[in-house]
Amino acid sequence: MKFIGILFLLFFACVSIENSYSSSIESALIQGENYIEITFSASPDRQLASALSITPDITVKNFTIDDRTIQIVTNETLKLSEHYYLHWNNGKKFLVPYGILDSLYSDKDLGYTISDQGIIFRLFAPRAKWVRLVIYNAFEDERGSEYQMIRDNQGVWEFQLSQDFIGKSYGYRLWGPQGNGELFDSTIVVADPYSLAVATLNHYTHPAKTLILEEDNFNWENGGWISQSWKDLIIYEMHIRDLTAHSSSGLPLEDRGFYTSLLKPDQKGGLPYIKNLGVNAVELLPAQDFGNLEIPYKDENAPVYNTWNPYAKNHWGYMTSYFFAPESYYAYGNFLTEGQICGSDGRQIREFKTMVKAFHENEIAVLMDVVYNHVSQYDYNPLKYIDKFYYFRLEEDCSFTSVSGCGNDLKTERPMARRLIVDSVIHWMQEYQVDGFRFDLAKLIDWKTIDAIREAALQVNPGVILIAEPWGGGYDPSGFSDHGWAAWNDQIRNGVKGQNPDEGLGFIFGAWQGENNTNSLRRYITGSLRKDGGQFNKSAHSVNYLESHDDHTMGDFIRLGLKDVSENQIIKNLKKHNTLSTEQLKLNKLAALFLFTSQGPIMIHEGQEYARSKVIAPTSAPDPDIGKIDHNSYNKDNETNWLNFALAEANQSLIDYYRGLIKFRKAHPVFRHAAPSDYQFFDTPDSLLVGFQLHGAESQYLVYLNGSRTNTQKVTLPAGKWGVLVDGSRAGAESFRRIRINELDILPGNGMVLVKQ
Repeated sequence: MKFIGILFLLFFACVSIENSYSSSIESALIQGENYIEITFSASPDRQLASALSITPDITVKNFTIDDRTIQIVTNETLKLSEHYYLHWNNGKKFLVPYGILDSLYSDKDLGYTISDQGIIFRLFAPRAKWVRLVIYNAFEDERGSEYQMIRDNQGVWEFQLSQDFIGKSYGYRLWGPQGNGELFDSTIVVADPYSLAVATLNHYTHPAKTLILEEDNFNWENGGWISQSWKDLIIYEMHIRDLTAHSSSGLPLEDRGFYTSLLKPDQKGGLPYIKNLGVNAVELLPAQDFGNLEIPYKDENAPVYNTWNPYAKNHWGYMTSYFFAPESYYAYGNFLTEGQICGSDGRQIREFKTMVKAFHENEIAVLMDVVYNHVSQYDYNPLKYIDKFYYFRLEEDCSFTSVSGCGNDLKTERPMARRLIVDSVIHWMQEYQVDGFRFDLAKLIDWKTIDAIREAALQVNPGVILIAEPWGGGYDPSGFSDHGWAAWNDQIRNGVKGQNPDEGLGFIFGAWQGENNTNSLRRYITGSLRKDGGQFNKSAHSVNYLESHDDHTMGDFIRLGLKDVSENQIIKNLKKHNTLSTEQLKLNKLAALFLFTSQGPIMIHEGQEYARSKVIAPTSAPDPDIGKIDHNSYNKDNETNWLNFALAEANQSLIDYYRGLIKFRKAHPVFRHAAPSDYQFFDTPDSLLVGFQLHGAESQYLVYLNGSRTNTQKVTLPAGKWGVLVDGSRAGAESFRRIRINELDILPGNGMVLVKQ
């Protein structure tokens, strides 16, 4: 241990530290090869700085004090694969490798690359002491052939083999610094974070091996991205299994729930159902390979005692494991039976492409819901074992931060983490012809990465769709709009429907939720523009929605808001419960009409079109809430989430209404492309009546929306002859009746759209 300063200075410094600076170090970071930065809770002095020492033995060249920070320059180079400690007065503080890691960057191809010379494997693992490539002849093999890899000066480890290894699988065994929360573990072989396809074992640790596959020369024929304005989007948020997994889809059991299931022609679900509805885009809930299984429920032998998930599953997919690989569970013939393997033949690649191609052939864009803010919590995710300190945001004690609420937050601002995210986005665009993305908890992604994603994606496809979920450690839809992204507009959701069905009801209930007022309702309609007090620079950035996978379905929100059912009620008659009452149907239609007459892209969630109820299905899982309404069904790969088309038929009139609204919106572009100056809002005697005239290039329109539960609103029409496009009973592209009087009654909970003839 090499001390700085002379003995009497050291003595007084120790007294100073003991009396004034005990436990006062806020951070101690290695910021460069020869640079350490220590921040205190109060301004340090030179005596304090002189008393500090570093082990293993490192001599200090000089130091400076800047406010509460001591900046130390060392003579020796600090090694990435070594742990260093700061000492003072018998105290000890781990020096966290921090800014030093940002100095490393490589443009080399990562993962494996096949050429005439063979297969070259590359892994970025900057602090590893050694890395071994492990090749397996078969996934079931417990042992494989191991090869010592070679590190370059930017932290990339490499090894080359002949092409004879195509068709096999591989992983990496690593070793690195120990202690202080490190996760280097040479007993675990992790798959490649750049895996294009993985085979996984059905277990909560999600053991995986990377498949070495020949290039898939998929024939896209005349395919390509779907080109359309963001303003024209009518998005159907869907889960790949949910659209075909229920018996009511009409498919045999062995054909349900896969990528290919969606494409079967003779069924009530899947692509035929989506096409018939008329939407022009689908947004797939996460389909990058993810941790399907969670810690066993209430198992005292498990590493974490699971009291929250009796199903021990992650159905929605928001626990990504491999950012470049399609989810293998959705490939035909794969199941989650314990101990079985999913994806061992790599068919998930071809089947995902076939699915995208089929949607494109039907002029439906494909968006992916992607999760780059955290990774799967309990699995052998490679980033955790390759370099926790590089890839993750950490607390002071070196544990993972969990602003995402999912146990670990990615440090997206690291150069090679940013590159991984951008590479992944481009991979899905180029290899799978994906048209766009919705980014989960996007506020957790740093702005530089947000800009890098947009810049790279636009170079590949100038029409790419980028949508943020604008929260996660903050809330900033305006910020995303400034960076050229669209974002979910939760304000229109809360204003129209409400924030919660107990005390936060919105417009359709005749209530004023939160900041709702006449101006806010008008603002939602014209695109939630910032100049009007909204969040967005342009209406194309406002993704308007009333329901998503999160929280209650809108159908259940309305059932609960009307007090037709309670949260703790056991639903005994599912068909009766799902079949809409007159009042429930009326509110569902009014909400939908408000949505479809508002400027900005539209998103509806699967089943919203028939007011689906998520009643927790009977199951072998020990769920005490079976039979109750579910507001967070992330863990249920069962009939709670699967679309029941028999129940949908009971509410066929609402499906027809949504189908009519979609036709109406497509046929009348002014409801997608109007400027605020095209609107003339009417002053009405009741603040719960919204009325306006919209001036289009080819015609003029009148829209009335009556949020009152009790009051019929009498309106006087402007001069002219008017036809009805939408009323409380039906909707469509063409006028279906004439108005022959100049006054109309807008009934409670109803709306109308008229077109000048």
